[in-house]
Amino acid sequence: MACFRTILPLLLCGLAAGAHADTLLVERVAQTESALLPARGLSMAQVQARYGAPSARLEPRGGQKAAWPVIHRWTYPAFTVYFEKDKVIDAVQNPMPGETGPVPVPAPAR
Repeated sequence: MACFRTILPLLLCGLAAGAHADTLLVERVAQTESALLPARGLSMAQVQARYGAPSARLEPRGGQKAAWPVIHRWTYPAFTVYFEKDKVIDAVQNPMPGETGPVPVPAPAR
């Protein structure tokens, strides 16, 4: 029982220390409703009508081959929308200041 009294405060301190860690983008995305992002299948006109003009329209990518469709990207302050032709194929949240991404794994020593 004495051992338990010693270990319990240490465990609680360890849990409290983890509460001050950096926020990961995947954690924020999991907490945010996906309804805030444009749905797949919406047209460019529908996205612009609902969310306004994008902050930037990035250069299209792809189209070098028939199997590689042209992808258009529009950025908004909170998210980026990806279009194939004029339809939404995906929308992702942009990282916020202070969010961290995955940490690269170091290459094994040879």
